[in-house]
Amino acid sequence: MAMRQACRLREGQAGVTLIEQIVVLAIIGVLTAIAVPSLAELFRRNQVKLAQAEFIAALQHARGTAVFSGKPTLLCPSRDGAQCSSETRWESGWLISHEPARKGPPHARVLRITPGYAGITILGDNGRRLVRFQTDGSARGTPNTLRFCRRGQPDQALVVVVSNSGRIRGATASARQAASCAAAQ
Repeated sequence: MAMRQACRLREGQAGVTLIEQIVVLAIIGVLTAIAVPSLAELFRRNQVKLAQAEFIAALQHARGTAVFSGKPTLLCPSRDGAQCSSETRWESGWLISHEPARKGPPHARVLRITPGYAGITILGDNGRRLVRFQTDGSARGTPNTLRFCRRGQPDQALVVVVSNSGRIRGATASARQAASCAAAQ
């Protein structure tokens, strides 16, 4: 008998009241309102880091291609994904291609294309419009420093440095580098 009464009590408590549902929705709403600004800032910060990481990967790919193929390989900014542009701005994207001669244009066959990043500024050094890797993996010329930042936000700026030996490294931008990147339009 006691067992039947216990079963009946459980059968009668099978649902959730409307008030309980409203309270849960209100709590979810408050937590969402608190979390959204933090998540948006995290997304913006990670977008710059992602651009830097993908650029480093593209540089490493170009360097490896030069070494393994035995052909000089270049990484250059590109607006259309088919040819190099003559700019020092990289945010529209970049491409990797073999180079037939030191000063010549890349072969018609593009090896890899990376699209650009909306809302991120990527600036190369004034004298270096591309990165050219030799068959020994070096990147002769002057060291190249590329700056990555969100427009108008110098506090999250990053850099990628390519040395003459071909060494590639990412770092946090100096205050001067960050300011010049954020000021670029």
